Amino acid sequence: MGQGASLNFFRSSAVAAAGHTAEKVQDVSPPVPSRATHVTLAFVPRGTDVEELAEAGLSPGLLSAGMGSVPAEQTYLDITQGNRVFDLLYDSKLPERRAGESCSAWWREVVERADSAPADIVPGLLIAALKEAGKEVRVDVGGLVGVRAACTFSLRGSGPAAHASPKKLSEAPRQTPAPVFEVQTSSIWELPGLVNGLQDDDLLIAIEKPPPPESRALAIGIAGRGFDGNLTSDSTRLDGYVLTTDLAPTILARFGVAVPSEMTGEPIRSEGEVDAAAVASLGDRLAAIPERRGPVIGLALIAWSVALGLAMLLSRGRVARFGVRLAAISLVFLPLLLLLSAALEPSLHSEQLLVILGSPVLGLLTLVALRGYRALAVASGTTVLVYTAALLAGSSLPSLSLVGPNPGLGARFFGIGNELEAILAVLVIAGTGAALAGLMLGRRPRRAAACFLTAGLFFALVFAAGRFGADVGAAIVLPFGSAVAAAAIAAPRRRAALWVGVVPIAAVALLALVDLVSGGNAHLTRSVLDAGGLGDLADVAQRRLELSAHSFGRPIVVAVMPLVLAIAAVAILRRERIAAWMRASSEMRAGLLGALAAVLIGALVNDSGALIVEIGAAYLLAFAGFAWAESGHPDTARPIL
Repeated sequence: MGQGASLNFFRSSAVAAAGHTAEKVQDVSPPVPSRATHVTLAFVPRGTDVEELAEAGLSPGLLSAGMGSVPAEQTYLDITQGNRVFDLLYDSKLPERRAGESCSAWWREVVERADSAPADIVPGLLIAALKEAGKEVRVDVGGLVGVRAACTFSLRGSGPAAHASPKKLSEAPRQTPAPVFEVQTSSIWELPGLVNGLQDDDLLIAIEKPPPPESRALAIGIAGRGFDGNLTSDSTRLDGYVLTTDLAPTILARFGVAVPSEMTGEPIRSEGEVDAAAVASLGDRLAAIPERRGPVIGLALIAWSVALGLAMLLSRGRVARFGVRLAAISLVFLPLLLLLSAALEPSLHSEQLLVILGSPVLGLLTLVALRGYRALAVASGTTVLVYTAALLAGSSLPSLSLVGPNPGLGARFFGIGNELEAILAVLVIAGTGAALAGLMLGRRPRRAAACFLTAGLFFALVFAAGRFGADVGAAIVLPFGSAVAAAAIAAPRRRAALWVGVVPIAAVALLALVDLVSGGNAHLTRSVLDAGGLGDLADVAQRRLELSAHSFGRPIVVAVMPLVLAIAAVAILRRERIAAWMRASSEMRAGLLGALAAVLIGALVNDSGALIVEIGAAYLLAFAGFAWAESGHPDTARPIL
């Protein structure tokens, strides 16, 4: 579709939905204001940037256009329905209205497609809610209203608002003129006039026409009472970044209309002072994250592997154990260096050098200063604790790290994502095993078990609670893995089964209570605790399973998974030899078993199962390699350099 047709799609989809969704909208009768509120949604030309919107007098921000790369029509639909899912969760592509096809037939396809998604997707819910509350809706997208708009307004539904034309709504007797929601196109030159014309609770929302170029977000600006800084919302918790699904709650809140439960967005607000340059810098970093993951992380792993192989070859194996130790600790320090690079925002080549050289340098210093498993424990603890401090402080750096939740994908915007969950699960549980091995607590299994459980529960609280890490997977993965580790070192079989079953359930219940009391409003609360019943919970489970299954078909996964499976097969065949590496350290063995259990359960409960498996396997291999290096020297108190 052309841009004009796309905007008419917005009109068609939004207004037509009134007849199909009126029964789902709460009956709200706000008091009549002294003056009618006017909210304008203006689409400005593609290429408009946040600096131009700020200069026109609007609070600037970036708008996530969809989950992944979506066409403009899907962006318009997401705005009107206040909810969105990945395209692959629909059973078909977004339909296009064919020549001669009635608008009713076209709209039925849109609604049927929405019904196929495992979520409460209601196209046009925004317009239905406004019309049901007696607000006037106007759509003027230039001279392109045409047959589609007339066809849309001819549709009928069960709600009273669906049977009234815009003219009849405006002519209805009122104490004041009807509040108006208007959709229009505009130029950047017209925006200052629109801003100056705002009165009382009027609101102007200007959005760059979708779709955005490449992986970048759209420019958005809002003007009106209460907007005098950069835009943000509780959906993103990023200063300068909001979602398409946040627009409908923002508009409804301005009119005093209750937000339907089917909408998942949060009202947009402004914070601080207007800083368009900071918003633009944020956009550059978010766009760079998916593009740099391979060139930075992949190149680092290849460089370290080649260096290790050459060192072993040239020394005829004499430095093999030390080289494996250094490679393992370099991998442990990798997320820490990526967090530092997120703070520095370097160029691509600078970030590559920082990671490729910085991690081994930190690893070398650690190996020189500490002995045996203590070096691995300190590296793991440092990385985990720095991320913990960043999350507790509310820093956005974990989101801007190359192993962060990848906001450009449109699914997660704060806390930790699946990449970090897989890494941190191994670092917490296997790292606790390394710490216990370094302290030589093998004769105190109960104390060691208590340490595993304490570490797992504490970091589950940090990484899963909505106020901090906001990762619902961590609420299951860390308690489960720590319970397995504790059971492996201390408990008889019956008690072990009890721990493994009870501890994760108790941890999730505790985290749910914390989330509710603290108002975390994160993934655990919104996807599980706020579910409307078993059907909604089933939808959540279905979405996660479908996305997890789809993750195994990604090209990078297809390329790497055979290697992971080969390593797993060797580990199973050589399990007795691997166990012998840790015969002198039951804590390290228990930590690795718990970390393995965490990775496996993480692959089941998350929507990126393949990613969890691959990353978890890499870190398990690093810890197992370190154990092999230590097994060659019974006197672990002496460093091997």
